[in-house]
Amino acid sequence: MHGELVTHRLDDVIALFDGLFLPRFNTRLVRGGDEPLYLPADDRVPWHRVIFARGFYASALHEISHWCIAGEQRRLQEDYGYWYLPDGRSAEQQRRFEQAEVAPQALEMLFSRACRLRFHVSVDNLGGEVEVDREAFRDRVAQRAARYEREGLPCRAAAFRAALQAFYQRGEPMQSALSEGLRVLDQLRSRASHAALPS
Repeated sequence: MHGELVTHRLDDVIALFDGLFLPRFNTRLVRGGDEPLYLPADDRVPWHRVIFARGFYASALHEISHWCIAGEQRRLQEDYGYWYLPDGRSAEQQRRFEQAEVAPQALEMLFSRACRLRFHVSVDNLGGEVEVDREAFRDRVAQRAARYEREGLPCRAAAFRAALQAFYQRGEPMQSALSEGLRVLDQLRSRASHAALPS
């Protein structure tokens, strides 16, 4: 597929995410409105929802990145139990925001590469009292992405990236890309459960 124009269809990324994570984590990727949101299953909806904003492909990758990092207890809480600070952050709030965003945006960078999509860091702080150093933040994100490459991605992130690479880089059909992602997911989960057993 090298040299060919890659089409980034939302239906494809939704099918990849749901195919990997609905069976094993009861979680779906959902196209939302203006604001992204994570909602755990409830009385009305029997599955967890990673909701991305306004039908943007990059927003889908960003919200998937947050989900891939969130632990089991966090995934039982709306928006993982975090309060999101909107634009207009103070210098200290912006520092904390960037600190919390380095790891998920590093995963988003790796996902973007896997599906051959241009990646842009997100540090927007419209109306804030502090000037944002976008380049310095991008460097921190790139360094974290390189560390993930060296040390290994979180289990769900590794599986999702494997499926993206199969589908977008090798041009494999959806079912084959899902099989590759599920193979990685099951292999890493099995390894993690063996490591947790007392010796």
